[in-house]
Amino acid sequence: MKKLRTVALFFIAATFSLQAQTADEILKNYFENIGGLENFKNLEGLKMSGKGMQQTFEFPIAAIQLKDGRQMFSANIQGKEFKQQVFDGEVLWSTNFLTMKAEKSDAEQTANFKLNTNDFPDSFIDYEKKGYTVELLGQETMDGAETFKIKLVKEPVTVDGIQEDDVSFYYFDTENFVPIAVESKITSGQAKGKMAKSVMSDYQEVDGLYFPYSTSQYVDGNLVFSMTMEDIVLNPEVDDTIFAFPEEIAVEEEEKN
Repeated sequence: MKKLRTVALFFIAATFSLQAQTADEILKNYFENIGGLENFKNLEGLKMSGKGMQQTFEFPIAAIQLKDGRQMFSANIQGKEFKQQVFDGEVLWSTNFLTMKAEKSDAEQTANFKLNTNDFPDSFIDYEKKGYTVELLGQETMDGAETFKIKLVKEPVTVDGIQEDDVSFYYFDTENFVPIAVESKITSGQAKGKMAKSVMSDYQEVDGLYFPYSTSQYVDGNLVFSMTMEDIVLNPEVDDTIFAFPEEIAVEEEEKN
């Protein structure tokens, strides 16, 4: 695998930094630098594996995302597998850390999650066709790096029965034209109302396309989780059953009803 090379992109970066930018120009260079827009459009799926870290505890993680919206994230902690945000196209579910049982998300969470499945493998692909808007807010220093700050507004999400704009702020490195951070407001759960920030780095090549191999997640400036990818597979063969809500739980729910 090859790491994204600043030197190879220096001429492009220098040329565009000398003139006024637009959001679309930045996005065009972004996709050119990470392997080509059409190549990303042709992706059918991603399978990733690596290590996660929470505080000082390290554990194996894996994730699958498919073009049709199905996806899954799993972590193996002390020999037990916990699945989070598993979506089979209709049902969204996760493993409860206390009971070790699978639990379905409520209708509102599921509907909001389903909206985001339109964004595989990147929210900026065909953003206008999806009804999204982008706006370049200028340049800003982020974690010591000069960046272009772009505001992305997607389809409204529903929060406690009320629709709200789904807004994120992306920070694109001015040298490589790749996002190094994303900020957004948390709309549900215990951290509702707080700012979430994801920091991406270590872009590496996989079959001609570039992906960040390191991601750290913060809430109100505090590091809550980080992950490092060790392997990324494009267009993997996937067993469809891994997305299904566990059969024994489904049977229990039917008996209750």
